[in-house]
Amino acid sequence: MDKMARILIIDDEEQIGLLFKTFLSENGFEVETTLDYATALEAISHRDFDLLFVDIVLGEHTGIDVLREVKHRGLRCPVIMMTGEPNIESAAAAVRLGAYDYLSKPIHLETMLQTTHKALRHKALLDEKAQIAMEKERYRGNLEAIFRSVQDALITVDNAMNVLEANQATQGICGWHPQELIGQKFSDAPGQCDKSCYEVIEHTLQDRSTISGYRVECRHQKRPGQVVLITSSPLQCQDDRSIGAVLIIRDITRIIDMERELSERYQFHQIIGKSSQMQEIFNLLEDLADTDTTVLIKGESGTGKELIANALHYSGIRAAKPLIKVNCAALSENLLESELFGHVKGAFTGAVKNKVGRFQAAHEGTIFLDEIGDVSPLVQLKLLRVLQEKVLEQVGDSTSHKVDVRVIAATNSDLADKVTRGEFRPDFYYRLKVVEINLPPLRERLADIPLLVKHFLQQFNRTFKKDIDGLSTEVEKLFMNYPWPGNIRELQHALEHAFVLCKGGTITSDHLSQDLKDYYSTRVAQSAPRAGSECQKIIDALTQTGWNKVRAARLLGISRRTIYRKITEHNIISPPEKV
Repeated sequence: MDKMARILIIDDEEQIGLLFKTFLSENGFEVETTLDYATALEAISHRDFDLLFVDIVLGEHTGIDVLREVKHRGLRCPVIMMTGEPNIESAAAAVRLGAYDYLSKPIHLETMLQTTHKALRHKALLDEKAQIAMEKERYRGNLEAIFRSVQDALITVDNAMNVLEANQATQGICGWHPQELIGQKFSDAPGQCDKSCYEVIEHTLQDRSTISGYRVECRHQKRPGQVVLITSSPLQCQDDRSIGAVLIIRDITRIIDMERELSERYQFHQIIGKSSQMQEIFNLLEDLADTDTTVLIKGESGTGKELIANALHYSGIRAAKPLIKVNCAALSENLLESELFGHVKGAFTGAVKNKVGRFQAAHEGTIFLDEIGDVSPLVQLKLLRVLQEKVLEQVGDSTSHKVDVRVIAATNSDLADKVTRGEFRPDFYYRLKVVEINLPPLRERLADIPLLVKHFLQQFNRTFKKDIDGLSTEVEKLFMNYPWPGNIRELQHALEHAFVLCKGGTITSDHLSQDLKDYYSTRVAQSAPRAGSECQKIIDALTQTGWNKVRAARLLGISRRTIYRKITEHNIISPPEKV
């Protein structure tokens, strides 16, 4: 710690200074000497020293003058005063001005060495303290800069809900001036809204859990129609000790207004569709949002059953509580039972500690049971009890635990057929399907394909940092005729595949997967008009007239209405350059 520390000795007796310099140099220190006040000031002005030994008597000046200058400049090096004529007044003055120690001449060299080591340890502590203070100040400065620059309202509270910090955006979004808010209870803050954010941050403080993307309408008296997105996260020390929470409030009113204006009711909680089937489902979801009714979602793989579950949860009264998802087909009967209901220590081999089940984790929230058709009869029975009585028993325990959970289940199986075959309990089936939502396959909602394509184009343009504006005519035609056995998920993957290969601004058939290319080739071969057929005659007439439909109709001796109808019947598409 003391190695190569730099020491300055200020003494008007040159021989004494040289003696001290030789001794301290031999003990591993870098030492300089000066004889008077002026040269001492010049030395400390140009070089940094870790320790000063200063004689009280320095000609016209005194060591006290040097000490004053050191303190005036804010130097952290300790100063040890030396004098051959010690007296109480000089010692008191030196200590009062901040001298580290006071040595009387003659000074024993061992005493000087011991005092040097102590002083340098003191200097090291001062340096460390200053470094910590500087880092804290820099950290606080960075935080304040972030707080000022963020356009979202940021509010931090301690465990007692006392407001610690609030940025300027809080005033613009919430109507609270930061200085009026800091230091008081968050719940006591004067509000002109419905205070939905209070419940969110209370939940975070109680459960130490993050709530993300909770959208509410503020109902603010001075900001009618304001909608915000609330995120609340716990604040924890390095030892995982909770010290409070941070609330982020983002004003998304403008975005919501644009969504309402542009979507024309074609989207509901990330579910896209303008077809009549999807519009009916949207209406049903709105009716179900604020209820606790059990819902069974049926549909082929890839139709978006999980999105429906998300929409039911996040648009309803349980949105601030947990949404727990379980894939029932991914686990064996024993593992699924433990996963759903939990177990106690020693319940089975490998149960080395108690485990809370998914139902208890979803308390006051929602549990989504995907692939419910693959659940065994034993688990069906236990689930039936939860649905009917709102109680469960952990594996290996006979104690009943009450749970408050909304159940949403999904399946791509025909459960009614399974009931007939004795593979599914009828009482459980009828308890599940209080309300049933049947998601149509993509091939039955072709009107939604252009909307879905547009959505995925925007998504992948952001992901791949590209600017692809659409599909070629042949790909559009293929997408509208392809049966999509994998439904929306297959459409998404097809577009992602195309994005990887596409280097230009339009996706063509060259960018499609081999399966789609093969289907396209087959469809083209099947749809090629036969020579002399009605379709070929119409194409020939259109080609001859430059695709002028009125002139082509006259050439064929049919009416304009008839040729338009025939073009539609035969799915005749004009060349792209003529569109």
